[in-house]
Amino acid sequence: MGRVYNFSAGPATMPLPVLEEIQAELLDYKGSGMSVMEMSHRSKVFQTIADEAEADLRELMNIPDNYKVLFIQGGATLQFSMIPMNLCKNGVFDYIVTGAWSKKAASEAKKFGKVNVVATSEDKNYSYIPDCSDLPIDDDADYVYICENETIHGTTFQTLPNTKGKILVSDQSSMFLSKPCNVSDYGMIYGGVQKNIGPAGISIVIIREDLIREDLKDANTPVYMRYDTHAANGSMYNTPNCWAIYVCGKVFKYLKSIGGLEKMNEINVEKAKVLYDFLDSSKMFNGTVEKEVRSLMNVPFVTASKELDAEVVAATKAAGFDNLKGHKSVGGLRASIYNAMPIEGVKALVEFLKKYEEENA
Repeated sequence: MGRVYNFSAGPATMPLPVLEEIQAELLDYKGSGMSVMEMSHRSKVFQTIADEAEADLRELMNIPDNYKVLFIQGGATLQFSMIPMNLCKNGVFDYIVTGAWSKKAASEAKKFGKVNVVATSEDKNYSYIPDCSDLPIDDDADYVYICENETIHGTTFQTLPNTKGKILVSDQSSMFLSKPCNVSDYGMIYGGVQKNIGPAGISIVIIREDLIREDLKDANTPVYMRYDTHAANGSMYNTPNCWAIYVCGKVFKYLKSIGGLEKMNEINVEKAKVLYDFLDSSKMFNGTVEKEVRSLMNVPFVTASKELDAEVVAATKAAGFDNLKGHKSVGGLRASIYNAMPIEGVKALVEFLKKYEEENA
């Protein structure tokens, strides 16, 4: 069986050239005589891998010198706790809840202080982004939090919220490196890598240096849950996820080779247009998100019934399109068309859905 078009929301499809390069190096990484999975994280060989990965990411995103780049195990969900634990000063956190992941993050933050939901789109099943131009930001808020692209519900911020001078923290898990990003607009950006960059197991945290607190060592904050621990040890306080860092580094180099994030954004816009144009013209399939805030990465859509949704999912899988079933919490269908999904895959899916509609209308 050949490779399928994998529309999974994560772990997700990866660039074929990267996979082929990894395959070639699997048993013997550049004459080291061993796989990256076997080598010590304290070795000069791996230190070079880690250093190059960080340098390439900094170049891709034009990360200012006063921001630290951290590779932290545990995925994005661990950051739901680490953020309030590390950024808490007044014990007040303002959250903008636009989908399942920001809602979960807000729920976790309640364990560490007072959470204000300053805006939400829950009233319409998270199908839109609320107006964030004049929010009731708390004077004591330690930060304002967003999930910039909601993987499950398929919405994305087109304009960043007005935080009225407060620190902006953004979960970019499902849009990381999909387009240019002005890092200076944020106090912290983070994301699990398994959606758009690499294999599951770590998050990348980009955090302004002045937000990294050293006084937490005198508190009851667990040592591994402190950003200063990771910053002071080059993300190697303990054995890191060496394999994931290695693969991420390969993806960074791949993105640089195709023209960087500006070029990647052009490709993503073109891909998404193919699918959204079809959904806008279809009578059987309907998008679930307001047009102005549609995600370029995650495209949820539905038919007239749950039964038909299930039939379509089964038909797509049989035809070589995998993981189109919507998240269990919302149902329907969802096509995650991350960086590594080729436009040919999106066009092929659209042609299949068109044919299905014609034959089953």
